[in-house]
Amino acid sequence: MVKLVSLKKSSHFRSVLKDRKFHTDFFSIFVTKNFIKSNNSNNLIISFVMKKKIGNAVKRNKIRRKLKAIVIKLLKIKGAINKDYTYIVFGKPKAYEEKQNILHLAMEKCFKKIK
Repeated sequence: MVKLVSLKKSSHFRSVLKDRKFHTDFFSIFVTKNFIKSNNSNNLIISFVMKKKIGNAVKRNKIRRKLKAIVIKLLKIKGAINKDYTYIVFGKPKAYEEKQNILHLAMEKCFKKIK
């Protein structure tokens, strides 16, 4: 089972945000090679971030839960997500109304570009 590990330090966030980025209408993914030494190679370093402009806490958490569920589904598909990278996923307001299967296709396409 792959465990999702979040970034904790602001310096880690800054270093990831400087590197490659992929944008869709529903989210943006920022990517860099793993720079954090992980004890377990079965961990995926990924953080989900929502801006306060998106809406209230209920709306932001729903978007975060949708995106996290999609990442967990993609992890079950072998080779869909590369664990050698650190990811930050910024949710956008359009992700709130959109159905999960459309978000799934968009995220799968983004992760294919990363390889």
